[in-house]
Amino acid sequence: MSNDALTGRTARLVPLSVDHAESLLPSASDPEVWRWMPRPRPESLAEIRSMLEQMIDDPARRCFTVQRLDDQSVVGSTSLYEVDLVQGRAEIGATWFDRSCWGGPYNTESKLLLFSHAFDTLGLTRVALRTDNLNERSQKALIHLGLVAVGSRQVARQSRVQGAARHRAMRPATVALNPRIPKQNARRWSSKPT
Repeated sequence: MSNDALTGRTARLVPLSVDHAESLLPSASDPEVWRWMPRPRPESLAEIRSMLEQMIDDPARRCFTVQRLDDQSVVGSTSLYEVDLVQGRAEIGATWFDRSCWGGPYNTESKLLLFSHAFDTLGLTRVALRTDNLNERSQKALIHLGLVAVGSRQVARQSRVQGAARHRAMRPATVALNPRIPKQNARRWSSKPT
């Protein structure tokens, strides 16, 4: 898999490096940001470095740091994981953003960049996303992108059992991914201060 950056209108996805640990720690250690994540929240530089190393070392994962284009600041992270080129599938997840970016264009654009990379560059035919059943904000965002809800299942996370809602996009349906999103984001956020 390629190690190229993926660039959109407001964000750039740069291959994740342990060197990003210090920039990612403030958002990753925020309890509200980490509320729905399936792994323990990193609380120190050593813990986030270890977590990033594990993510990067996974051969079926393509991890990115999300940078704002206007000032190059690191605002979050996202991954394409469980990448199976033979089966033509992957999942998007392990995504978190600094709270100052919530409701902005960065998460949407990151997802669209990953879909494009998965379908157009890697040649995958299906991409899924999983969210906690209780994370209504993320589920609404996925539906706004045009993804299809495909069910839920019980999973054990951080010593509790909870449901995971699944959404997916299939290659023939990629045109159904809301085509207005990039235009809406450009219009909506072009005059908004960051």
